[in-house]
Amino acid sequence: MSTHTSAVMLSAQPADLRPVQLAWLAVAVFVVSAGYGALLPLLPGWLTLMMPGATATEIARHVGFLSGVYAAGVLVGAPLWGVISDRTGRSRILIVGLVGYVASQLLLLVPELTSVWGLYALRGTTGFFVAAVVPVVSALVAEHTPEEQRARRFAWLGAMSLLGFLFGPGLTAVAGWVGPWAGQGAVTSALSVQVVIILSALLGAVMMLGLAVTLPASRPPAPTAPSIPEVSSRGRTTALWCLNGVVMFVLAGFELGIVLQGQQHSNVSPREVALMFAECSLVMLGINALLFFTSLLEKTSARSLLGAGLILAMVGLAVLAQHRSDAWMYLGVSLAAAGTGLVLPVISYLAAGTSRQNLGVTMGGLAAAAGFGQTLGSSVGGWLFGALEQRSFGWLTVPLLVMLGLLLARPAWWSVTSVKSSHDRP
Repeated sequence: MSTHTSAVMLSAQPADLRPVQLAWLAVAVFVVSAGYGALLPLLPGWLTLMMPGATATEIARHVGFLSGVYAAGVLVGAPLWGVISDRTGRSRILIVGLVGYVASQLLLLVPELTSVWGLYALRGTTGFFVAAVVPVVSALVAEHTPEEQRARRFAWLGAMSLLGFLFGPGLTAVAGWVGPWAGQGAVTSALSVQVVIILSALLGAVMMLGLAVTLPASRPPAPTAPSIPEVSSRGRTTALWCLNGVVMFVLAGFELGIVLQGQQHSNVSPREVALMFAECSLVMLGINALLFFTSLLEKTSARSLLGAGLILAMVGLAVLAQHRSDAWMYLGVSLAAAGTGLVLPVISYLAAGTSRQNLGVTMGGLAAAAGFGQTLGSSVGGWLFGALEQRSFGWLTVPLLVMLGLLLARPAWWSVTSVKSSHDRP
């Protein structure tokens, strides 16, 4: 190989992200996750103000539908933004996503747009633009990360997303402090919503400016000639999408089942339901921390980790289906959270091995599959738990068992690959 060819190969490789660039990208994921988590607990009170005379059942139904509309926006936007980012470059798409996120948040403050149906439209729009942030950040990190550092960085991104969701409701507490300080007197539901929206938009604007200054130069990858390995990789990518959708389907049904435990069992208080949600989030965060601070992904095959995660989740769901005491219930929640919390970052890690030319499509597909699985899981879970109650946790193991069979039948789909572009060939 000539010196000139070597120089071309080196110049074709994307530069590694500097720590400050990686920090801005991770915080962008944190901010959009916090924005979703911050508004969710305020929706019931806000809808009550919009819909005087509505029953609690009607309010609850609208809260569920609004969550579904947000997920639908992600489902529609993620593949579209992924394709565009592959063709035009990722940095500019990320900035467009943050601009749209901030704008859709601020439009919630316009009285003429905040009817119930206006709220539906704006929540769907927010989900659509968030789909240009989270998967594109993943694609950027994968594109600019050496393979030996990829596992830790994706575990870091997963942890930041979970932390953002946990931090989001804390913005309501900030609203309680800002209201009286601003001279508004008592903090009302409407004021809390306005403060949370402004804070979410402000954080998004800061991320937009910071990323605009620090992001690496955005260039679309050079096209490569089609090859047989690339064709075979489509099955691998589709398998990852399916696994991601199935896990999110189960996770959505599992979380809905936790909520309904308080309605179906008189001995389960709202406080215990909240504790189970906190336990779930903390266990998943702990799994991400384990992957970040250790070399588990590098030392253990991804297929083995996926299998262990699926088995852990199934055992946890089986325990929940049969539990007769609080101790067993909390054990089941921990095992199910640990299993799903292990599978999801491994999926992202495997997807990051896709060729540069298809990274946007692959990550967008993961986000779309997650949105579809989450929406379907909430819908099916509501019907399932209404009909079978606690036993429904056992039925949620069925799709996981199917994926475990696929894991055993097609080992090549779950291995780490090092994909090289045409510039890397001698």
